[in-house]
Amino acid sequence: MDANDQVASVNQKMLDDHNIFAINIMAAPGSGKTSVILKTIEALRGKLRIGVIEGDTAPVTIDADKIMAAGMPAVQINTGGNCHLDAMMVKRGLEAMNLDEIDLLIIENVGNLICPAGFALGNHANVVVASIPEGDDKPYKYPNIYRGLDVLIINKTDLLPYINFNMDYFRQGVELLNPGLTTFEVSCQTGEGIQAWADWLLAKILNR
Repeated sequence: MDANDQVASVNQKMLDDHNIFAINIMAAPGSGKTSVILKTIEALRGKLRIGVIEGDTAPVTIDADKIMAAGMPAVQINTGGNCHLDAMMVKRGLEAMNLDEIDLLIIENVGNLICPAGFALGNHANVVVASIPEGDDKPYKYPNIYRGLDVLIINKTDLLPYINFNMDYFRQGVELLNPGLTTFEVSCQTGEGIQAWADWLLAKILNR
């Protein structure tokens, strides 16, 4: 872990030297991480230059292909079956990108609610995407992923009328772990909340 933290520090210096703001997006499989990223790109098009590092356990380029089809550079990292990205993997991703052409780097971590929380990558903000179909008990069952967060995105809010999800119970669990956490309720289907999330990112970058 010490070695990982040292590489993470190198990564952050590399990012800072290029004036890049980097976020690490973590979530369970199927939460809609890639959909949130695509909607973020759409909302910030023409305002920020965005690059994406995609982490997957298998040697596939499905998500990276979607990002590149949206007009943004992307690097796919195969973790070789590991359930998370680590700092060295991210370093290799950074070395494969033209950092002079990026304002915002989005790191899409492997879909997992346990392992990614334990590994520093060198990014500036940690983000979790939770989704309504996952259920409202996840902060209670997977507390570590909700600690130390900078932003929580609650995705698929358009499904609230159809799924037994108690938002107050969920938010209470989050607040116990991370009081006052910045939270955005969004729907990639309807676009609800996406602009507010994009505005938060834009303000973070412009005010650095």
